[in-house]
Amino acid sequence: MPTDVAQHIAASPMVSTHEHLKTESDWVDKGPDILQDLFGNYVGADLYVSRGRVDGANRLMDASDPDIEGRFKEIEKAWELTQFTGYGEAVRNIASEFYGVDEITGKALAAAQEKTAELRAGGRHAILQGRANLDHVQTDDFCWACVPDASGPDFFLFDLSWAGFCNGQVDPEAIEKETGVAVTDLTSLRKGMEGLFEKYGKVAVAVKAQHAYNRTLRWEERTDGDAERALAATLKNKGEVDEATRLCLGDWGWSQGVELAIEYDLPFKLHTGYYAGTDQMPIDRVRAGNLCPLLLKYGNARFVLMHIAYPYNDELIAITKHFHNVWADLCWAWSINPYASCDFVRRFLHAAPISKLFGFGGDTGWPTSTGAYAIQARKWLTRALEGEVNDGLLSEKQAIYVADRLMIKNQYDCFDIEGTRKAIKEA
Repeated sequence: MPTDVAQHIAASPMVSTHEHLKTESDWVDKGPDILQDLFGNYVGADLYVSRGRVDGANRLMDASDPDIEGRFKEIEKAWELTQFTGYGEAVRNIASEFYGVDEITGKALAAAQEKTAELRAGGRHAILQGRANLDHVQTDDFCWACVPDASGPDFFLFDLSWAGFCNGQVDPEAIEKETGVAVTDLTSLRKGMEGLFEKYGKVAVAVKAQHAYNRTLRWEERTDGDAERALAATLKNKGEVDEATRLCLGDWGWSQGVELAIEYDLPFKLHTGYYAGTDQMPIDRVRAGNLCPLLLKYGNARFVLMHIAYPYNDELIAITKHFHNVWADLCWAWSINPYASCDFVRRFLHAAPISKLFGFGGDTGWPTSTGAYAIQARKWLTRALEGEVNDGLLSEKQAIYVADRLMIKNQYDCFDIEGTRKAIKEA
C-alpha cells in the first residue's frame, strides 16, 4: 500500500520552473509521430554514447517513413543499452503513460502510433495540467519576447533570455527592431537593454541565461571603458573577436541583466553543470563555484542555479547554504541522474534551509516528455523522502511538508507568479 507521503506527492500540483516547450501549433498541427515523441528528447545522447554512434538515428526521427518497426529496429540494440538510464526511464514513462506500451518493441510502437492524433488533439494544457498535474510551466524560448500564450496565459509563463548578452553577442538590428534603439556605443546598448525590459520585464517570470554552453561561468567586474572598447571591436568586426574581448563584453552585459532583473524584481536563472548533447563539455568551466564573485557582488539579486550543477552537486549545496540570494533547482537533474538527484535532496535537507530548493522542471520540448519527466520526479522525490522517514530522520508529516515546499511553495515565494499573471492579463 502506498505511504501517505507517496499518495501526497502523487496527488499534489507541482510547478515546472524550466521548459523549452514548443508552441501549441507545433504540437497540435505539426506534432511528432510516436518515435519522434519517445526519442526526440535527451535520450538521443545516451543512444549515441552507448555504441559510439547510432547509424539509424536519422531514420528513427524521419516521420515521412511510415515503417515504425523498421525505424525502431535501427536503434534497438542501442536502446537495450540505454533503457535503464534516467533518460531511458523517461522514455519508458512516455510509452506507458501516454501510449499504453509497457514493453518497448517495434511491434508495440507501431500498434500504438494511432494514439498520437488523439494526444495532439487535446492540446498541451490537457497533458501538462490535466495529466501531469502541473500548476504552471516556465518556458525559456531562447528569446527576449515574453508574449502571452493564448492557449493558457495563466499557465504558460516565460523567461526573458539574456544568454546572448552574457556571451558578448550584440545584434544591433534585432535590438533596434525590438526597442527602436540604434546601438552604436555603450550608452545606446544600455538603453536598448533597458528597452527590452521595459517591453517584456513586467510579463516575464524570470531572466534566463545558459551561456555556460559557450563560455566559463566565472564572472569578472568590468569597467564601462573596457566594455566600450570591447563593444567597438565587436561592432566593427561583426562579432568576430577574440575570447578576451568577448568575455569582457559578456561580463558587462551579464551585469546589466542582473541589475535590470533587480529593478524588475525578477529572479535570474543560470544554467550550471552538465551539458546536453555529447562530446563537447569542458567540465571545469560549468561548476557553480565559478559564480561566487557574481553572487557576492549582487546581494540584492535572486539567483536560481539550475540542474543541481551536476556533477558538482555538493558544491551547489554549500553555495546555497552560504548565500542568502541563491536557490538550487532540480530541473532536468532527475532525468540526467535520478539516483544522484535523490541523494541530493537528502543531503540538501540536512545542510541548507528547505525553502531554497525547487523540485522540478522538465527542460524539454514536447508536453509528453514534460509529463514523463514529472512522473520521474515524483517517483524519485517519493523515494528520497520515504528514505528519510524510514531512517527515522523525518516524520511522515515533516516529509509531506518538505514535499509541498519543493513542489510548489518555494516557487511561489521566490517568483512573483501572481504578479506576472496579473501583468499578462493587463497586457
